[in-house]
Amino acid sequence: MKEDQVVAEEPGFQDEENVADIKKLKSVGICTIKGIQMTTRRALCNVKGLSEAKVDKIKEAANKLIEPGFLTAFEYSEKRKMVFHITTGSQEFDKLLGGGIESMAITENLNILLNEILYTHTYTSMLTAQLPGAGGYPGGKIIFIDTENTFRPDRLRDIADRFNVDHDAVLDNVLYARAYTSEHQMELLDYVAAKFHEEAGIFKLLIIDSIMALFRVDFSGRGELAERQQKLAQMLSRLQKISEEYNVAVFVTNQMTADPGATMTFQADPKKPIGGHILAHASTTRISLRKGRGELRIAKIYDSPEMPENEATFAITAGGIGDAKE
Repeated sequence: MKEDQVVAEEPGFQDEENVADIKKLKSVGICTIKGIQMTTRRALCNVKGLSEAKVDKIKEAANKLIEPGFLTAFEYSEKRKMVFHITTGSQEFDKLLGGGIESMAITENLNILLNEILYTHTYTSMLTAQLPGAGGYPGGKIIFIDTENTFRPDRLRDIADRFNVDHDAVLDNVLYARAYTSEHQMELLDYVAAKFHEEAGIFKLLIIDSIMALFRVDFSGRGELAERQQKLAQMLSRLQKISEEYNVAVFVTNQMTADPGATMTFQADPKKPIGGHILAHASTTRISLRKGRGELRIAKIYDSPEMPENEATFAITAGGIGDAKE
């Protein structure tokens, strides 16, 4: 049985009680056998209507259908061949990232002062994700979760002109949702997982702009910091599971803030990303963006498991991110 199938598709799981339980799982975005394996017993017990005994049975059934064993490095290498890259719109920027924004990973876009760079990068990615690309990438749809009420769909029309694609078709391929609280942001991820399962292989990119904004509003002061980081960790774990389970690229924006302790260690750049170590460890690749000379903009690998620390220059045009002309 394939790991992306639901339990209900297996013979013996069709009776009314099991069907009801499967509906409960789907209501929180757990739609596949793999989704069950990637969810802790504690989290499953928090699903309304599922007892500890029921959760144990569900876990047992899932483990019988898919062996939770090891892969050889060769087998995992073959699985990694499913990874695709979405172009940033700039060849130099793509090279910096090893081909573009990677699927089965979280790419964090760190902004230093200038929102213009951040938003242009985000909107260009929304467009290029829809277009066929290198390595047989077919293009697909995008989900955009907006936490700061900054989404402006008309910006996509200008970028669509650059790539000679239909305005309405481009906008129709972006599914938008406004998140109002950090809890609502988490709940939207349940819908996202269900949508990715419902339209398997159609969605290629999930954007959250910005990842920390609502957490900073809902949790204030040191007294609530531990709870905030715990909730953030839960959400990031969910994002990681979604990116791997459905082979999509996850692209999140974040802000840099002044680091009061940096002056004590004589750091050249006294800024650090919001979110602390929780977000740092969850993000696969972290990119910082800043203004360069004249019209040039600079992208730098802030952290990556495989790409070396390096920089690339690019330009911002009416048609989005492009290569710099020095």
